[in-house]
Amino acid sequence: MSSLDCWLALRHGRSSRAQQAGKVYRIGLIIPVTPVSDMAGPEPGQPPTRAFVQGLLALGYVEGHNLILDRRSAEGRYERLGDIVAELVDLRADVTVTVGHAAVQAAKAVTTTVPIVMAGGGDPVSHGIVQSLARPGGNITGLTTFVEPDIEAKRLELLRDMLPSLSRVAYLGSKENRDWESPWGKSVRAAAQAEGLTLVLAEHTPNQYTDAFTVISRAGAQALFAAPGPVAYADRALIVDFATRAHLPSIFAFREPVELGALVSYGVSLADISRAQRATWTRSSRAQSPPTYRSSSPPSSNAE
Repeated sequence: MSSLDCWLALRHGRSSRAQQAGKVYRIGLIIPVTPVSDMAGPEPGQPPTRAFVQGLLALGYVEGHNLILDRRSAEGRYERLGDIVAELVDLRADVTVTVGHAAVQAAKAVTTTVPIVMAGGGDPVSHGIVQSLARPGGNITGLTTFVEPDIEAKRLELLRDMLPSLSRVAYLGSKENRDWESPWGKSVRAAAQAEGLTLVLAEHTPNQYTDAFTVISRAGAQALFAAPGPVAYADRALIVDFATRAHLPSIFAFREPVELGALVSYGVSLADISRAQRATWTRSSRAQSPPTYRSSSPPSSNAE
């Protein structure tokens, strides 16, 4: 998401507008969960947004000079995404950058003309976002970080290998996103059964973790397994803080929580995604054919 080559590819594709002297470009950036306060300023607190802003600056796009960057977040209220996209369309954004399949689905429903750059999220084909990875069609392009559900079994196996005496694991998931019932939730449940582990379900609602943390504390869990997805990423500091205070080793699907004190991660790194996307869109901007989807680099594990 933090690569600006995606924007440059689209801009070069619309050369008649790109070459206007003194043009001020308008980018809409939509993130489903992260608070707007973490997206603000020249040094945003959210790592992908910070890298995105810094990348713009490095390429000569300066807010207040030749760039307007409209930063928006649904702050966990997914029903707001459509209205947010409509607002950006009314503001005449040149391009909309979205994170996750829910945001790009909302954008697709609102506009067929404003270019939509998708970053991360699930399988765009099965979600009906694009026709295929090779030829997405329409006004949508970008990068997907989709991985098969069996990666969750691998994450649990990794946690078990690091903690041989492990028997009870708290599964922290979003009730609203139905993490427990999803293919990824089913994968970790099957793996737990095969490994002889007991999974303790602790579900949270948007911005409310008290009940879930209480369940974990009372269940005698020996480790915490955070479901993948944007909610766990956005709330990583809160989750890691709880796990640290509760003396629970924790595993995440992203590397960034490890930097805050989580035990281990197994999955994609948003920093790696940024580098991969930069390379992908550099190639796309030089190509004659329409931009295509590219999957992320293989998952990497990081431990402390």
